[in-house]
Amino acid sequence: MYRFLLTPRWWGINVFVLLAIPFCIFMGSWQLSRFESRVEAHRSADKQVEDARTEPARPLAALLPVDQSTSGKRATVSGRYAKQLLVPGRQLDGKDGFYVLTLLRTGSGQALPVVRGWLPGRADAAEVPAPPAGEVTVTGALQASETPGDNGVSNQGGLPSGQTAAISAASLVNLVPYRVYDAWITLDKADSGMTPVPATAPDNSGLDLKAFQNLGYTGEWFVFAGFTVFMWFRLLRREVEFARDAALGLVPDEESPDRQPTAV
Repeated sequence: MYRFLLTPRWWGINVFVLLAIPFCIFMGSWQLSRFESRVEAHRSADKQVEDARTEPARPLAALLPVDQSTSGKRATVSGRYAKQLLVPGRQLDGKDGFYVLTLLRTGSGQALPVVRGWLPGRADAAEVPAPPAGEVTVTGALQASETPGDNGVSNQGGLPSGQTAAISAASLVNLVPYRVYDAWITLDKADSGMTPVPATAPDNSGLDLKAFQNLGYTGEWFVFAGFTVFMWFRLLRREVEFARDAALGLVPDEESPDRQPTAV
């Protein structure tokens, strides 16, 4: 009854199934490992930000360029405050508000974006305290430039003068007449009347959409493996039923899928 398994057709089916199932399991396991690595990176990044709060501040130049190992580290730099901008649409503790961003001109001639604090409500320059005058030394958590559209950063255009949607050198270079560091810091202690903005984990280290895509792909590959097994058993059962019916004379021999054409 199972002689049909030795036909070329079923040899091809069996080889396909024997190759497809391990491949699907391998791909599902690989996607699962990618998800687990992102979970571990998320935990490590949160711990890095937490540990950085107790570490001594280091000179800004020693922490550049910003990467996953230096993001969140405490940096210190001196200079004079220059142009001030508002960053609308930023939430803190579930409340809507805006960041107060001031460019700090350093001795190198470049400007470092400094988030001096957060204020609730709509962005209004009249409510923002003026930055300290003269030479200042600031200390805060180093952050990488933001990418509009990622991690809740707005990509809105056409903002009023004096506002920017993202804190990045690419966005600020068009708003100020001097070079801008490809980084920014958020002050440990906000200036008077404002709330300090907490540091965030490095990019690509959180449980973002990509992480859950990996988890979704994991499920898809395991479903494919199960579906392959299901279809193989379904085809096998149909062939067995057909062979049994043929043996009982319920199916004409010429309808048998395994019947070889007769030479003329």
